Amino acid sequence: MDDTPQVDPDYAEEVRRLAVERDALILAHNYQVPEIQDVAHHVGDSLQLARLAAASTASTIVLCGVHFMAESAKLLAPDRTVLIPDLGAGCSLADTITADQLREWKAEHPGAVVVSYVNTSAAVKAETDICCTSSNAVDVVNSIPAEREVLFLPDQFLGAHVQRETGRTNMHIWMGECHVHAAISGDQLVRRVKELPDAELLIHPECGCATSALYLAGEGVVPESHTHILSTGGMLTKARQLGSATVLVATETGMLHQLRKANPLADFQPVNPKADCKYMKMITPDALLRSLRENVFEVTIDADVAVRARRSVERMVELGGAPVPA
Repeated sequence: MDDTPQVDPDYAEEVRRLAVERDALILAHNYQVPEIQDVAHHVGDSLQLARLAAASTASTIVLCGVHFMAESAKLLAPDRTVLIPDLGAGCSLADTITADQLREWKAEHPGAVVVSYVNTSAAVKAETDICCTSSNAVDVVNSIPAEREVLFLPDQFLGAHVQRETGRTNMHIWMGECHVHAAISGDQLVRRVKELPDAELLIHPECGCATSALYLAGEGVVPESHTHILSTGGMLTKARQLGSATVLVATETGMLHQLRKANPLADFQPVNPKADCKYMKMITPDALLRSLRENVFEVTIDADVAVRARRSVERMVELGGAPVPA
Protein backbone atom coordinates (compact mmCIF):
# COMPACT_ATOMS: atom_id res chain seq x y z
CA MET A 1 0.00 0.00 0.00
CA ASP A 2 1.23 3.51 -0.83
CA ASP A 3 1.50 5.47 2.41
CA THR A 4 3.42 8.41 0.92
CA PRO A 5 2.17 11.94 1.70
CA GLN A 6 -0.35 13.64 -0.55
CA VAL A 7 0.59 16.85 -2.34
CA ASP A 8 -0.84 19.97 -0.74
CA PRO A 9 -3.24 21.43 -3.33
CA ASP A 10 -2.15 25.02 -2.62
CA TYR A 11 1.50 24.08 -3.14
CA ALA A 12 0.70 22.23 -6.37
CA GLU A 13 -1.38 25.14 -7.67
CA GLU A 14 1.41 27.62 -6.90
CA VAL A 15 4.03 25.47 -8.64
CA ARG A 16 1.88 25.18 -11.74
CA ARG A 17 1.09 28.90 -11.75
CA LEU A 18 4.76 29.80 -11.51
CA ALA A 19 5.67 27.27 -14.20
CA VAL A 20 3.22 28.91 -16.62
CA GLU A 21 4.45 32.38 -15.64
CA ARG A 22 8.08 31.38 -16.21
CA ASP A 23 7.40 29.22 -19.29
CA ALA A 24 9.13 26.47 -17.31
CA LEU A 25 9.20 22.72 -17.86
CA ILE A 26 9.63 20.77 -14.60
CA LEU A 27 11.45 17.45 -14.99
CA ALA A 28 11.84 15.08 -12.04
CA HIS A 29 13.85 11.90 -11.62
CA ASN A 30 12.18 8.76 -10.31
CA TYR A 31 14.16 9.06 -7.05
CA GLN A 32 12.70 12.43 -6.07
CA VAL A 33 10.34 12.77 -3.09
CA PRO A 34 6.67 12.14 -3.97
CA GLU A 35 5.72 15.81 -3.54
CA ILE A 36 8.15 16.70 -6.34
CA GLN A 37 7.21 13.80 -8.59
CA ASP A 38 3.51 14.65 -8.36
CA VAL A 39 3.88 18.26 -9.51
CA ALA A 40 6.47 17.70 -12.24
CA HIS A 41 5.40 17.82 -15.87
CA HIS A 42 7.37 14.63 -16.49
CA VAL A 43 8.98 12.00 -14.26
CA GLY A 44 11.50 9.55 -15.63
CA ASP A 45 14.97 8.05 -15.67
CA SER A 46 18.10 9.85 -16.84
CA LEU A 47 17.64 8.94 -20.50
CA GLN A 48 14.00 10.02 -20.56
CA LEU A 49 14.83 13.33 -18.89
CA ALA A 50 17.66 13.97 -21.35
CA ARG A 51 15.36 13.33 -24.31
CA LEU A 52 12.64 15.55 -22.86
CA ALA A 53 15.12 18.37 -22.31
CA ALA A 54 16.35 18.07 -25.89
CA ALA A 55 12.82 18.13 -27.31
CA SER A 56 11.45 20.89 -25.10
CA THR A 57 10.54 24.35 -26.39
CA ALA A 58 10.16 25.82 -22.89
CA SER A 59 12.39 28.79 -22.19
CA THR A 60 13.31 27.39 -18.75
CA ILE A 61 13.92 23.81 -17.64
CA VAL A 62 13.83 23.06 -13.92
CA LEU A 63 15.64 19.79 -13.33
CA CYS A 64 14.61 18.12 -10.09
CA GLY A 65 17.40 15.63 -9.75
CA VAL A 66 21.13 15.79 -9.15
CA HIS A 67 23.67 18.11 -10.71
CA PHE A 68 24.92 15.91 -13.54
CA MET A 69 21.32 15.59 -14.77
CA ALA A 70 20.93 19.37 -14.89
CA GLU A 71 24.24 19.59 -16.78
CA SER A 72 22.96 17.02 -19.29
CA ALA A 73 19.81 19.09 -19.81
CA LYS A 74 21.94 22.19 -20.40
CA LEU A 75 24.12 20.33 -22.89
CA LEU A 76 21.07 19.28 -24.90
CA ALA A 77 19.22 22.58 -24.55
CA PRO A 78 22.07 25.13 -24.61
CA ASP A 79 19.84 28.05 -25.54
CA ARG A 80 17.51 27.47 -22.60
CA THR A 81 17.85 28.48 -18.94
CA VAL A 82 18.38 25.34 -16.87
CA LEU A 83 17.80 25.51 -13.14
CA ILE A 84 18.47 23.06 -10.33
CA PRO A 85 16.63 23.85 -7.08
CA ASP A 86 19.65 23.04 -4.88
CA LEU A 87 23.25 23.35 -6.07
CA GLY A 88 24.36 20.93 -3.37
CA ALA A 89 22.54 18.03 -5.02
CA GLY A 90 25.60 16.14 -6.17
CA CYS A 91 26.30 12.47 -6.86
CA SER A 92 28.70 10.15 -5.04
CA LEU A 93 29.08 8.03 -8.18
CA ALA A 94 29.95 10.98 -10.40
CA ASP A 95 32.55 12.01 -7.83
CA THR A 96 34.47 8.72 -8.23
CA ILE A 97 36.22 9.90 -11.41
CA THR A 98 37.60 13.23 -12.61
CA ALA A 99 38.50 14.41 -16.10
CA ASP A 100 42.22 14.19 -15.20
CA GLN A 101 41.82 10.58 -14.05
CA LEU A 102 40.00 9.70 -17.25
CA ARG A 103 42.71 11.30 -19.39
CA GLU A 104 45.32 9.20 -17.58
CA TRP A 105 43.27 6.02 -18.10
CA LYS A 106 42.82 6.80 -21.79
CA ALA A 107 46.59 7.24 -22.16
CA GLU A 108 47.04 3.68 -20.85
CA HIS A 109 44.64 2.35 -23.52
CA PRO A 110 45.20 4.32 -26.74
CA GLY A 111 42.48 3.72 -29.30
CA ALA A 112 39.91 2.50 -26.77
CA VAL A 113 36.32 3.75 -26.99
CA VAL A 114 35.26 5.55 -23.82
CA VAL A 115 31.73 4.82 -22.61
CA SER A 116 30.67 6.98 -19.68
CA TYR A 117 27.57 6.38 -17.64
CA VAL A 118 25.49 9.56 -17.68
CA ASN A 119 26.19 9.81 -13.92
CA THR A 120 29.34 11.84 -14.59
CA SER A 121 30.32 15.50 -14.73
CA ALA A 122 30.31 17.51 -17.95
CA ALA A 123 34.12 17.62 -17.77
CA VAL A 124 34.24 13.80 -17.83
CA LYS A 125 31.68 13.67 -20.63
CA ALA A 126 33.97 15.98 -22.63
CA GLU A 127 36.60 13.20 -22.54
CA THR A 128 34.02 10.57 -23.53
CA ASP A 129 33.11 9.05 -26.91
CA ILE A 130 29.54 8.08 -26.01
CA CYS A 131 27.43 8.25 -22.86
CA CYS A 132 24.91 5.68 -21.70
CA THR A 133 22.27 5.15 -19.05
CA SER A 134 21.35 1.93 -17.27
CA SER A 135 18.54 1.45 -19.79
CA ASN A 136 20.74 1.54 -22.91
CA ALA A 137 24.25 0.66 -21.66
CA VAL A 138 24.17 -2.80 -23.24
CA ASP A 139 23.02 -1.39 -26.59
CA VAL A 140 25.72 1.30 -26.49
CA VAL A 141 28.52 -1.21 -25.87
CA ASN A 142 27.11 -3.60 -28.48
CA SER A 143 27.24 -0.75 -31.01
CA ILE A 144 31.03 -0.56 -30.72
CA PRO A 145 33.08 -2.72 -33.14
CA ALA A 146 34.09 -5.97 -31.41
CA GLU A 147 37.81 -5.43 -31.98
CA ARG A 148 37.86 -2.07 -30.16
CA GLU A 149 38.77 -1.91 -26.48
CA VAL A 150 36.12 -0.30 -24.29
CA LEU A 151 36.73 1.81 -21.19
CA PHE A 152 33.50 1.75 -19.19
CA LEU A 153 33.03 4.15 -16.31
CA PRO A 154 32.42 4.89 -13.54
CA ASP A 155 30.03 2.28 -12.06
CA GLN A 156 31.57 -1.14 -11.47
CA PHE A 157 28.26 -2.93 -10.92
CA LEU A 158 26.63 -1.59 -14.09
CA GLY A 159 29.87 -2.37 -15.90
CA ALA A 160 29.80 -5.95 -14.68
CA HIS A 161 26.19 -6.26 -15.80
CA VAL A 162 27.05 -4.94 -19.28
CA GLN A 163 30.01 -7.29 -19.53
CA ARG A 164 27.81 -10.27 -18.62
CA GLU A 165 25.17 -9.28 -21.16
CA THR A 166 27.57 -8.54 -24.02
CA GLY A 167 30.18 -11.22 -23.32
CA ARG A 168 32.81 -8.61 -24.11
CA THR A 169 36.35 -9.57 -23.06
CA ASN A 170 38.12 -6.35 -24.09
CA MET A 171 36.15 -4.14 -21.72
CA HIS A 172 37.87 -2.37 -18.82
CA ILE A 173 35.71 -1.18 -15.92
CA TRP A 174 36.34 1.73 -13.55
CA MET A 175 35.86 0.73 -9.91
CA GLY A 176 33.36 3.43 -8.92
CA GLU A 177 30.04 2.94 -7.19
CA CYS A 178 26.90 4.73 -6.04
CA HIS A 179 26.97 4.66 -2.24
CA VAL A 180 23.21 4.01 -2.11
CA HIS A 181 23.08 1.19 -4.62
CA ALA A 182 26.30 -0.40 -3.37
CA ALA A 183 24.76 -0.63 0.09
CA ILE A 184 21.93 -2.83 -1.20
CA SER A 185 23.86 -6.02 -0.56
CA GLY A 186 23.55 -9.63 -1.53
CA ASP A 187 23.06 -10.59 2.13
CA GLN A 188 20.08 -8.24 2.39
CA LEU A 189 18.61 -9.69 -0.76
CA VAL A 190 18.97 -13.25 0.51
CA ARG A 191 17.24 -12.37 3.78
CA ARG A 192 14.34 -10.69 2.01
CA VAL A 193 13.95 -13.55 -0.47
CA LYS A 194 13.76 -16.01 2.43
CA GLU A 195 11.01 -13.87 3.99
CA LEU A 196 9.11 -13.59 0.70
CA PRO A 197 10.13 -16.58 -1.44
CA ASP A 198 7.41 -16.02 -4.05
CA ALA A 199 8.18 -12.34 -4.62
CA GLU A 200 9.17 -10.90 -7.95
CA LEU A 201 12.58 -9.17 -7.86
CA LEU A 202 13.17 -5.84 -9.59
CA ILE A 203 16.88 -5.02 -9.32
CA HIS A 204 18.76 -2.02 -10.65
CA PRO A 205 22.09 -3.04 -12.26
CA GLU A 206 23.96 -0.46 -10.13
CA CYS A 207 23.13 -2.49 -7.02
CA GLY A 208 25.73 -4.43 -5.12
CA CYS A 209 23.25 -7.33 -5.04
CA ALA A 210 22.81 -7.62 -8.82
CA THR A 211 25.37 -10.41 -9.16
CA SER A 212 23.96 -12.17 -6.09
CA ALA A 213 20.51 -12.11 -7.66
CA LEU A 214 21.75 -13.83 -10.78
CA TYR A 215 23.63 -16.38 -8.67
CA LEU A 216 20.51 -17.08 -6.58
CA ALA A 217 18.50 -17.55 -9.74
CA GLY A 218 21.16 -19.85 -11.20
CA GLU A 219 21.21 -21.94 -8.03
CA GLY A 220 17.43 -22.15 -7.90
CA VAL A 221 17.16 -20.19 -4.63
CA VAL A 222 14.80 -17.83 -6.43
CA PRO A 223 12.93 -18.64 -9.64
CA GLU A 224 14.89 -17.32 -12.57
CA SER A 225 11.65 -16.08 -14.12
CA HIS A 226 11.09 -13.85 -11.07
CA THR A 227 14.48 -12.11 -11.26
CA HIS A 228 14.61 -8.95 -13.37
CA ILE A 229 17.70 -6.74 -13.72
CA LEU A 230 16.23 -3.47 -15.00
CA SER A 231 16.70 0.27 -15.27
CA THR A 232 14.15 2.40 -13.43
CA GLY A 233 12.26 2.85 -16.69
CA GLY A 234 12.33 -0.91 -17.22
CA MET A 235 11.01 -1.44 -13.70
CA LEU A 236 7.95 0.66 -14.47
CA THR A 237 7.23 -1.32 -17.62
CA LYS A 238 7.58 -4.60 -15.74
CA ALA A 239 5.49 -3.36 -12.80
CA ARG A 240 2.49 -2.79 -15.06
CA GLN A 241 2.62 -6.47 -16.08
CA LEU A 242 2.73 -8.00 -12.59
CA GLY A 243 -0.89 -7.80 -11.44
CA SER A 244 -1.30 -8.29 -7.69
CA ALA A 245 2.16 -9.76 -7.08
CA THR A 246 4.44 -9.12 -4.12
CA VAL A 247 7.52 -7.34 -5.44
CA LEU A 248 10.91 -6.74 -3.85
CA VAL A 249 12.62 -3.65 -5.25
CA ALA A 250 16.38 -3.10 -5.14
CA THR A 251 17.05 0.54 -5.93
CA GLU A 252 16.71 3.96 -4.29
CA THR A 253 13.44 4.09 -2.35
CA GLY A 254 12.03 7.06 -4.25
CA MET A 255 11.27 4.62 -7.05
CA LEU A 256 8.54 2.98 -4.98
CA HIS A 257 6.20 5.94 -5.51
CA GLN A 258 6.19 5.59 -9.29
CA LEU A 259 5.92 1.79 -9.10
CA ARG A 260 2.90 2.00 -6.80
CA LYS A 261 1.23 4.51 -9.11
CA ALA A 262 1.94 2.27 -12.09
CA ASN A 263 0.39 -0.78 -10.41
CA PRO A 264 -1.77 -0.13 -7.31
CA LEU A 265 -2.61 -3.84 -7.05
CA ALA A 266 0.93 -5.00 -6.33
CA ASP A 267 2.74 -4.88 -2.98
CA PHE A 268 6.08 -3.17 -3.64
CA GLN A 269 8.62 -3.48 -0.82
CA PRO A 270 12.23 -2.24 -0.71
CA VAL A 271 15.05 -4.73 -0.30
CA ASN A 272 16.75 -2.06 1.81
CA PRO A 273 14.31 0.51 3.28
CA LYS A 274 17.26 2.78 4.17
CA ALA A 275 18.40 3.12 0.54
CA ASP A 276 17.75 6.86 0.35
CA CYS A 277 19.95 9.22 -1.66
CA LYS A 278 20.50 12.32 0.46
CA TYR A 279 21.36 14.29 -2.67
CA MET A 280 18.11 13.45 -4.44
CA LYS A 281 16.18 14.36 -1.31
CA MET A 282 17.74 17.84 -1.25
CA ILE A 283 15.20 18.90 -3.86
CA THR A 284 12.35 19.76 -1.50
CA PRO A 285 9.01 21.44 -2.27
CA ASP A 286 10.32 24.68 -0.74
CA ALA A 287 13.45 24.47 -2.89
CA LEU A 288 11.36 24.00 -6.04
CA LEU A 289 9.18 27.00 -5.20
CA ARG A 290 12.23 29.14 -4.53
CA SER A 291 13.79 28.05 -7.82
CA LEU A 292 10.70 29.11 -9.76
CA ARG A 293 10.27 32.37 -7.86
CA GLU A 294 13.89 33.51 -7.81
CA ASN A 295 15.33 31.89 -10.95
CA VAL A 296 17.83 29.84 -8.95
CA PHE A 297 20.12 28.05 -9.36
CA GLU A 298 21.20 28.42 -12.97
CA VAL A 299 23.46 25.71 -14.42
CA THR A 300 26.31 26.89 -16.64
CA ILE A 301 29.05 24.93 -18.42
CA ASP A 302 32.33 26.18 -19.85
CA ALA A 303 31.83 26.66 -23.60
CA ASP A 304 34.74 24.45 -24.70
CA VAL A 305 33.73 21.68 -22.30
CA ALA A 306 30.12 21.94 -23.44
CA VAL A 307 30.97 21.51 -27.13
CA ARG A 308 32.93 18.32 -26.48
CA ALA A 309 30.56 16.92 -23.84
CA ARG A 310 27.49 17.56 -25.99
CA ARG A 311 28.68 15.14 -28.65
CA SER A 312 28.84 12.23 -26.24
CA VAL A 313 25.39 12.94 -24.79
CA GLU A 314 23.80 13.46 -28.22
CA ARG A 315 25.15 10.10 -29.34
CA MET A 316 23.54 8.49 -26.28
CA VAL A 317 20.17 10.06 -27.06
CA GLU A 318 20.27 9.35 -30.78
CA LEU A 319 21.77 5.84 -30.78
CA GLY A 320 19.59 3.68 -32.95
CA GLY A 321 21.65 0.71 -34.03
CA ALA A 322 24.30 2.50 -36.09
CA PRO A 323 27.73 1.36 -34.89
CA VAL A 324 30.33 3.72 -33.52
CA PRO A 325 32.81 4.41 -36.36
CA ALA A 326 35.93 2.27 -36.23
